[in-house]
Amino acid sequence: MRTILKFSYFFVFFLLVSCGDKINKQEESETNEVFVEKEDSATSVKKVILFFGNSLTAGMGLDPEEAFPAIIQLKIDSLKLDYDVINAGLSGETTASGKNRLSWVLNQKVDVFVLELGANDGLRGIPLEETRNNLQAIIEAVREKNPNTKIVLAGMQIPPNMGKSYTSEFRNIFPVLAERNDAALIPFLLYEVAGNPELNQDDGIHPTAEGQKIVADNVWAILKEIVL
Repeated sequence: MRTILKFSYFFVFFLLVSCGDKINKQEESETNEVFVEKEDSATSVKKVILFFGNSLTAGMGLDPEEAFPAIIQLKIDSLKLDYDVINAGLSGETTASGKNRLSWVLNQKVDVFVLELGANDGLRGIPLEETRNNLQAIIEAVREKNPNTKIVLAGMQIPPNMGKSYTSEFRNIFPVLAERNDAALIPFLLYEVAGNPELNQDDGIHPTAEGQKIVADNVWAILKEIVL
């Protein structure tokens, strides 16, 4: 796993010039301008969008800049929006392991939290109640850290290997949680990508670079309503 971490730090500094008993008015004016300029830059720290997920978010098998969070950053930059994207995707992550490492990623201020977990639970046949409870716990932990953080939940679907009942109930976990927690919902992260051999790598699960572009469009369709 490779992650893209982007942090912006701005430092305010102040230069005092002593010129004896008299201060030239022009120098005083210039000094004040410098102070205001630095102060303005210090207050322009960008907001943070954090993508918290598994290998789909991490961009497994691809270069970091090909993963959909990096594509989202390009969209944001092109619109000159004050947001930095952090890719906190970890290959193999389940909702349980995600819950366990959450406190580490919440050490920073997060303005928009995109939760993309659950696919590995479904593929492993983890009890649905456990998946549901873990996702709920993650959402509550994010809100406890900062009640103003906007949460986006990525909906997921799985192949019917686990049976019709399990597959159907798994799919319904995401819209139900989104409504319960007043979170934005990406109906299906892999819409128009899942099941298409041309858009997936040889494992049939992880999107190609072209597939990631479509995933980014699916995400942006919901995310833009928050950041614009």
